[in-house]
This record gives sequence, C-alpha cells and structure tokens, in this order.
Amino acid sequence: MNPLATSTLPRTDLYIGGAWVPATAGRTVPVINPATGEAFAAVADASVQDGLAALDAAVAAQGAWAATPARDRADILFRTYEGILGRRDEFARLIVDEMGKPWAEAQTEVDYGAGFFRWFAESAGRLHSEGQYGVEPGGQYRIAVSKRPVGPSLLITPWNFPLAMGARKIAPALAAGCTTVLKPAVQTPLTSLLLAQVLQEAGTPAGVVNVVVTGNSRGVVAAIMTDPRVRKVSFTGSTQVGQTLLSQAAENVMNTSMELGGNAPLIVFNDADLDKALEGAMLAKLRNGGQSCVAANRIYVQSGIADEFIARFTERMAASTTGEGHDPATTLGPLIDDKQRATVHELVTDAVAKGATCLAGGKPINGDGYFYPATVLTNIPADADIRTEEIFGPVAAIYTFDTEDEAIHEANNTPYGLASYVFTENLSRALRVADALDAGMTGINRGLVSNPAAPFGGTNQSGLHREGGTEGLEAYQETKYTGIQI
Repeated sequence: MNPLATSTLPRTDLYIGGAWVPATAGRTVPVINPATGEAFAAVADASVQDGLAALDAAVAAQGAWAATPARDRADILFRTYEGILGRRDEFARLIVDEMGKPWAEAQTEVDYGAGFFRWFAESAGRLHSEGQYGVEPGGQYRIAVSKRPVGPSLLITPWNFPLAMGARKIAPALAAGCTTVLKPAVQTPLTSLLLAQVLQEAGTPAGVVNVVVTGNSRGVVAAIMTDPRVRKVSFTGSTQVGQTLLSQAAENVMNTSMELGGNAPLIVFNDADLDKALEGAMLAKLRNGGQSCVAANRIYVQSGIADEFIARFTERMAASTTGEGHDPATTLGPLIDDKQRATVHELVTDAVAKGATCLAGGKPINGDGYFYPATVLTNIPADADIRTEEIFGPVAAIYTFDTEDEAIHEANNTPYGLASYVFTENLSRALRVADALDAGMTGINRGLVSNPAAPFGGTNQSGLHREGGTEGLEAYQETKYTGIQI
C-alpha cells in the first residue's frame, strides 16, 4: 500500500504574497506517479497573470526583507531547516510519489535539501562582518566595500531533485536579502508547495517566497523575464532552455546563474581500489536512476583492469531491483515519464544498431509506469549518439583506454563540463588528472560531489556561476563601493 494514501497532501493552490490562492483561470494540472502512470493529485495551474502577481508580491516585499537584520533572516532559515527535518517522512513520501526515486534516496534528498537552509542560516549571520574598509593608495579618502542583495529573483527548478534544487536556490537568496518567485517543474510541484508551507510556518514574511506551478512554463517565464523589476534568474535544467533564458536576461542585463547539462566522465586507472571504484561507479551512475546532471555517463577503464571491472560492474547493474519507490527492495525507480524513457531507449538502440554490445538491460520494462532496466554498453562506435548526448537514465557506456593522456583527451571531448570522477590510488595522478579535466567539479575516489558547503557548477555549456558554498551566497549579492572623504 502506498503510504501517501493515508497521508494529507500539501496545499495545492498557488502561494503568492503569503496567501494560498487558486489560479485566476481556475485551471489545474495533474501530478502523475511515474511508477503507475496515473494521476494522484492536481495543483493550481498558474497563468501569466498569476506569474506577474507573484512578481508583484516579491517586489513589494523586497525593501523590507533587505532591511531585515541578517540574524533575523538566519533565524527563519534555521527554523526552516528544523521544519523540513520535522517532516522528513512527509517530504520523502511526496518525492517518491511524484518523482519515483527509491525511499532511501528520497530520505537522503530531504536531509541534503535541509542542509542548504542550515548552511545559509550560518552564512547569513556573518554577512555584514565581511566587508572591506581601507584608505585609497593616495591617502585622500577611505574606501568602504559592502554587499547588498541583487533584488527580486526568479528561481526555476527541475523535476529530478524537487526539494534539493529549490532549497539550493531559495536558501541563499533569502540569506542575501532577496525575495523570490519559485517556478518548480510541473511534474513535481507538491514537494515545492510543502516547502512553501514550511517556510510560511517558519515566519517568512508575505511576498518573500512565492510559488507558481504552471503547465505554460514558456509563457509564464517569458512574461516574468521581460519585466525589468526581476533582477536575477537562477535556472537548473537543459542547456537549450538555459540559452533561451540567457537571451531573455540580456534584454534587461539581468544577473544569472545557470546550472545546465552534463556528460560526466568517470575514469578508473589500473591502480584503483577496484571495490571502491565499483561502488563509486554504481553511485555515480544509478543515483536517481541516472536522472542527474552529474551522473557518470561515460565510464573509462584502463585496459589492465577492464575485463574484471566490466564483469563485476555488469553483474551489479544486472542485480538492480527495479520497482515502485516505497517497496524496500527497490534500488532503481522509474524514469520521470514515457518521453524520457523513449529518449533513453533511442540512445541505446542507436548504439546497438551501430555495433555496440549490450551486456545487461537494453529494453523497456513492460507494464505500468515508466521503468527502464540498468543497462551496460561496451564496444560503442564513434558515431553512436550516446557518446555525445546526455543520457539521463540508468545506462552506462563503458570505454577502455591505455594511457593517462588518452583518458584525459576522451573525457574532455565534450561541449559540457559539469562533473567528473577519477579513481586511482596514486595521489599525484589523481590531482594531475583532476586539474587537467575541463569540469567544474571532480570527485577523487568517490562517486558523489554535491555538498551545501561546496560550489556546485560547471564550465563551457554546463553553465555559469555556482550554487552552494560562499559562491552560492555571492550569486545573490551586488558589490557596493562608497568613497568617504577624509
């Protein structure tokens, strides 16, 4: 039995100006459980008018929120952190039902998402103690440098980590003194609406956080982006949509943070601890069913250990248990929808048709929901689409290499540059290769790089600027210089 069936759904209206309101047109949009393919809830479907009303509320609240003492803002963030953990199972149930990931992974996401509010609560209290003050070189006047909030911010989040992605944007924005309009993915709105409830209960003033769910993302976002009152957009999603938003942001010279696509390489050298490398590869590949921008899509194994690694990795992938996320036996949930499953399968069939070998999986699972098995491909030809396309599914493409230079060249042969992973027991090699990889993040002997205290982001077509860490807070600030005559 689905535990959510006996639980209360969060509010399903729009959250604008501190109030829960229906969509002005009265429309709703269904929320689909990807494990069944059936709707289990409906939420208000915002119009352009609703989106602009949310921006109005954020603009109206900006002055007072920016003037709120940093310690008071920090207190609200910390109460939000406690509120999320107090509803850990409620959040996890929603994440499983609307996104599909296994229960243990959903609980981990709740802890991870809550951690952003804790980290930025601690950071907010130090905001006004980190300015610069000194005398200009000629000795004629004093220089004072401080930070101020950039202003009302549009936050656009994806469906794959519905709590963590919202938390990673809202927490630093509020810490810096910015008001927000959050537009979550229409596939996974309930988690964001529950987060809005927790923020409201934590004492967040009306208008500081607004949440609009819409089936007309393009129209609602375009209307907000063309309004000069919004001063920042933070987006996590595809590179193609990010390019559109950057073009729109240019019209009003808007501050932007873009966390876009990835095609992460994972490199395993002959001297790697094989058990550690296998564990890291499984985590980097199958976490969230491979539906992650930092998922290891291209696994490069040095020839001396390739046969053993491939055999053991394939055995572990084939042993993955696919199923509904509330089932304790499940280790691999469904893909988000049938379109995503079809996209993943097209990459697999293209590779196999061109000569790749499929060692495990490779065919959609029949029945309810959008399930696809853990799949392993080898002998992948140079013209296979899977070499260059982001997979966003439980498919591992394995390649072999002979030399360090060869591995680096192949790993960097992509327009993306988000995450990368290196497994070796040689520390000098690990650091040398990490420095040579054209990626914003590198995990050495670990298959996970995300942490609230660390700057998350990439190079090239994987995005601009960083989320998390000190850099994540600075992304919502402007630098103010004041010259004081002596």
